[in-house]
Formats: sequence, structure tokens, C-alpha cells
Amino acid sequence: MRDRQASRDARRAREFEAFVAGAAGRLLHAATLLTAEPSDDNPRARKLLTASLARTYASWDRLRGEDPYDCARKELAVRFARGAWPLRLQHRRPGGVLRRLSPQERLILVLRLFEGVGEEQVAALLGLPMERVRAVHTRAMGLVLHPPRDPTPVPPLPKAAST
Repeated sequence: MRDRQASRDARRAREFEAFVAGAAGRLLHAATLLTAEPSDDNPRARKLLTASLARTYASWDRLRGEDPYDCARKELAVRFARGAWPLRLQHRRPGGVLRRLSPQERLILVLRLFEGVGEEQVAALLGLPMERVRAVHTRAMGLVLHPPRDPTPVPPLPKAAST
């Protein structure tokens, strides 16, 4: 009995390792886009990916014919949404185009464009009406394609001469 369980556990571990070897790079890139971190310094993205893969591994035996990549991507999106939206973790530093977007806009844009997920699936995944997903996607695309200009700095007023 123990041999059978050990054999199943070893097979499960091998299957998951093969999945991670093939999918981790793309999932890390998606997580990096979501967190809007630089690709060479992305600790939040790596933490997000690790938690998502751990959850995927925990449910590995229950997938039963489902695509493990879809499961991992869903877990990544849900973890990002739960961590970023309620807490408003919008580390907006000057730089990349995606930093100008809110976490919700980034999530919808990454799922729609980078991952190729349909509007209906994104709406179902995030629990939003399809019209809202469409509106957020359109607004995010507008911001990416035509970023607002930074206001020109106003020169300081000259100091009044002291008498």
C-alpha cells in the first residue's frame, strides 16, 4: 500500500516538475507584467508565481483533464487581484508603460493580450460584467497607446529681494 502511494507521489512530482519546466517562464513573465516590476528585479512577481504554483501543485490530483496552465494562470490572476486591488498596492514609480495602469487595468490587459484569454473568460474569472471588462480593456489600451503627457514643470517663482 505504501509502495503504491509512494509511486503515485513520485509520478505526481515528476508531472508537476515537467509542467513547471515548460510553463514557469511564461507565467513569470505574466506575473512580472502584472506587478509592473523590471524583469531583472521582480521579487513581488516571483513571490506571486511561487504562491500560485504551490496552490496548483496542491490541486494537481483534482485537475482531471483540465489544462494545468489554465489552472496556474487563474491562480496567478486571482492571487494578484486579491493582493493588489483591496490593498491598493500600486507602486507607481516613473518608468514603464504598465506602471501607469491600475492593478485592475494591468490584470485585464495581461490576461487579454499576453495570455489571449477571451472577454467572457476574464469576466467570469474576475467576477465582473463583460461590459466592465471591455471598458477597462479599452481604457487601458488607450493609456498604453497614447500615454498622457507629464505636465511641464513650472519654474519656481523668484524670491523677493529682502530689504
